[in-house]
Amino acid sequence: MRADGPIGLFDSGVGGLTVVSRVVQALPHESILYFGDTAHLPYGMRPLDEVRAYALRIGRYLVAQGAKAVVVACNTSTAAALEAMQADLPVPVLGTVDCGVRAALKVARNGCVGVLATQATVLAGAYPRAFERAGARMEVVEQPCPEFVTLVEAGVTRGSEALSAAERYCTAVRARAIDTVVLGCTHYPYLAGVIRQVIGPDVSLVDPAEELARSLAHRLDECGLRRPDGDPPTHRYLVSGDPSAFAESARRLLCRDIAVEKVDIFDAED
Repeated sequence: MRADGPIGLFDSGVGGLTVVSRVVQALPHESILYFGDTAHLPYGMRPLDEVRAYALRIGRYLVAQGAKAVVVACNTSTAAALEAMQADLPVPVLGTVDCGVRAALKVARNGCVGVLATQATVLAGAYPRAFERAGARMEVVEQPCPEFVTLVEAGVTRGSEALSAAERYCTAVRARAIDTVVLGCTHYPYLAGVIRQVIGPDVSLVDPAEELARSLAHRLDECGLRRPDGDPPTHRYLVSGDPSAFAESARRLLCRDIAVEKVDIFDAED
């Protein structure tokens, strides 16, 4: 591991860019190497063993490209593959779920937390187990939101279509005495506005990315891996699918242009 190497992050699509934004805010001098597995988007409807295989391949690729740490910027991949990646890769590997739990416990007041997530994350039971690991006696109300990722990838984060989806998925949250909701997919912060419209102003919305960025900074310090002063950091964005589609989605969501490269890291398996 080299301290001047990039931080590797990955997701199935543009959702992980919400994590990139938090990491850049917390660690502005660090270089970024981001991989969007758009050839296999979305992960949330895939079997967990399939997602695990993709995640391991991507993690190995990022390390081979010099990544000094790998951030699993995807709740589904964290649920499916975090432990396997931590055992497999020779660099620090961080995921989203435990960070989401820590952030939720800072603001939850009444012992009942909602989690909006992908179907795969819900089926994996990742969040209830993480609350148990944290020693929290918390009732966890999970809601799969299969349309949210498709909406975000299409750049639809407001308006009637997004609001209608939020109303369907947040019914369970509104029906319970829930004061805290975890956005359990990195795509979902882009829909925070319409989710807030539905659940009301008194419910705390938790984005795990902020806590994840703090955890990453702490881990880099522990390992002596902070990037030394010198040349400006570089940010590279790679995808397994159509780079123009990813760039267009990113432009709509980030309100700026980014350069996107296509790499075929799965060819050996095909």
